[in-house]
Amino acid sequence: MKKRKNRIDLIIELIRNECIGSQEELAQILSKKGHPVTQATLSRDLKMLRTTKVPTDRGTYMYVLPDSDSLKDKILSSGHAPINANYQSGLISIRFSGNIAVLKTRNGYASGLAYDIDMRHCPEILGTIPGSDTILAVIREDVSREQAVKIFAQILGFEPRDVVFD
Repeated sequence: MKKRKNRIDLIIELIRNECIGSQEELAQILSKKGHPVTQATLSRDLKMLRTTKVPTDRGTYMYVLPDSDSLKDKILSSGHAPINANYQSGLISIRFSGNIAVLKTRNGYASGLAYDIDMRHCPEILGTIPGSDTILAVIREDVSREQAVKIFAQILGFEPRDVVFD
């Protein structure tokens, strides 16, 4: 059992600190570090950890953990996050381009938040398209940005003043 715990701890460390794109790659690293593992065992470990594969800016994929704050950390370190960003709900910011709202979320939160928005069947929001950390929401053309932020605030449970929007 200790062997499994050590392997799981190492998997968590590797996923948090490296860009690992496949089970094969992860298995090779684990083997080099003294934890040889079969594909089936590794698959069960990744499922138990609830890992997700997300696209990278290099056109590849990488594993992330559901509690990963890497997006939050990057945004905070770049100085673009508001002091009161609503990390509890997963929402970081809202930006607009015409009648499209771009909602930035913590990694892994977009799908759930988009589902919450869509299930409200709000006539001002025509629909959403989620990614892993971004939601595109199409807003009815006669709805102001301020109105849209208030609607998102009601649905997602935040104060409009706590989220950056423009």
